[in-house]
Amino acid sequence: MTDDTADATRSDGAAAVERVRERATDLAPALGATWTDDEPWAFLTDLTAIGSRMAGSEGERRAAGLVADAFECAGLADVRTEPFDLPAWERGSASLDVTVPGRDGEPATRSFETLALPYSPAGDIAGELVDVGYGTPAEIDERDVEGRIAVASTTTPSGGRFVHRMEKFGYAIDSGAVGFVFVNHVDGQLPPTGSLTFGKEAEAVAVGVSKETGAWLREYAVGSGRTGGAGADDGAAAGSGPVGRAELSVEASTTPGESRNVIGRAGPDTDERVLLLAHYDAHDIAEGALDNGCGIATVATAAGILSDADLPLGVDVVAVGAEEVGLLGAEHLAERVDRDRVKGVVNVDGAGRFRDLVALAHASTATASVAEAVSTATRQPIEVDAEPHPFSDQWPFVRRGVPALQLHSDSGDRGRGWGHTHADTRDKVDDRNVREHAMLIALIVAEFAADERGLPRLDRDELAAAFREADFETGMRAADLWPADWD
Repeated sequence: MTDDTADATRSDGAAAVERVRERATDLAPALGATWTDDEPWAFLTDLTAIGSRMAGSEGERRAAGLVADAFECAGLADVRTEPFDLPAWERGSASLDVTVPGRDGEPATRSFETLALPYSPAGDIAGELVDVGYGTPAEIDERDVEGRIAVASTTTPSGGRFVHRMEKFGYAIDSGAVGFVFVNHVDGQLPPTGSLTFGKEAEAVAVGVSKETGAWLREYAVGSGRTGGAGADDGAAAGSGPVGRAELSVEASTTPGESRNVIGRAGPDTDERVLLLAHYDAHDIAEGALDNGCGIATVATAAGILSDADLPLGVDVVAVGAEEVGLLGAEHLAERVDRDRVKGVVNVDGAGRFRDLVALAHASTATASVAEAVSTATRQPIEVDAEPHPFSDQWPFVRRGVPALQLHSDSGDRGRGWGHTHADTRDKVDDRNVREHAMLIALIVAEFAADERGLPRLDRDELAAAFREADFETGMRAADLWPADWD
C-alpha cells in the first residue's frame, strides 16, 4: 500500500466513523427504546414454544406467520410470504448396536442412543467401526475406512479452521466408508444433529451420538487411541480391546415439501437494495433458541430501528426458511432477486447468543471496514474475521460476487456448544445480547446503505483463491460445494 493509499484509507475510515456517530444520534430515540424493549423476549418465547421448526414442517409454517407479524409490528412495508419447494426430510427411528466378544468368549451386544442426521437415507448397514479422530481429510487418509463405519468428532483440532460436518461425512464416504457416526464433543448425553448435504438425500446412512457414547464406540473401533485423534482430547480411553461389529439402522423419508421466505422493506422503494437476512427454521430435536431463534429475534428488533431511519436505499429484511437443510431459502432468494441491484448482504446467523459480536467479512475488505467503523463509533467490541466459508445464508450471494457480512457471536468455546442438540433451549438465552446486537446491526445495515459507502463486487478468482488459502477446497469438493466455474 502506498502512502497516498494509506492516507485515503484512514480518511475514509474516519469519515465512516463520523457518519455512524451522527446516525446513532439521529436514531437515539429508537435505540433507547430498544434498550428496554420486552418484545424481543416475547417474540423468542412464542417462537420457541412452537417446538420443531424443521424445514417443510407445520412448525416452520407457523413460525413464518409469527415472523410476518413481527415484521408488521416493526413497521416494515410490503410484508409478504414467498413459498418455495424443497425435498422435505422427516426423521424416523434410528438404532446403533455394537457386538463384541465378552470375557467368557461369548458375544455381547450393547445398544446406544442415536439420532439420524438430516438427509440420511433409510437403511441398515453393518461393519466394523473405524475411529477417524476429528474427521479431517488427513486423518481419514491415515485410516483404512473401506467397508467400515467412520466415527468422527464434532470438533476440530485447534490451530486451523473449523472443519464442517458435511466435509467430514463427504470425505469419509468418498474414501469408502459405508456409514458415518458423528460424536459430540460436549458433555451431557447430547447426540448432535445437522444436515449431511445441501437439499438432497445423502449417499450413506449417518447418525449422531453423544460424547459419552462416542467414548465407548472408540473403545470398540479400529484405530482408536493408537494414532492420537479426537479420542484423547475428548477424554476417551484408548481402545485396547477387541474390535466390535456395529449394526446401524435408520428410518427416514424425503418427500416433496414447501418452505417459505418472509420479506419486508425498510426505507424507500429503490432499485438498488441492501439485504438483511436471518434464518428462522431450526432442527426438530429442540427449540432452536440459540440457532437461530436469537438471530431472527435480533433481525426483527433491528427492523424496528431501521423503520425509523432516514435511509437512502431500501433494505429488504428477509427471514429465510430451510437454512439448516442446505441454505434453500437463501438460494431461492438469490435466484429470484436481481443480484446486480443488491449492494450488499448482512446475514445474521449466530448473533444475539453471546456477549460480543463477531463479523465475518467473507473476503471483503469493504464489509470488514463497516463493522470496524461501527465498533469504533459505538465503542462496542466487534471482532472482525475476513476468512470466508460456505455454510450460512450469505454463501449463495458471496459465490456470485455480492459482498457480505455475517454477524455471529462467540462463547469462546470451539464448536457449536448447545446448538444442534436437545439443549438448544430458551433458558440459554440472555435477551440483553439480542437487544444490544440489534442496535449494532441496525447501524451496520444503515452504513451499508449509505451513499458514501462503496462495496465493490467480489472477484471470482480472488474469492476462489481465498477459499483455497483457507484450506476449503478438498472438503468442499467432498461435500459437492465447490463451484464448477472456479476450476
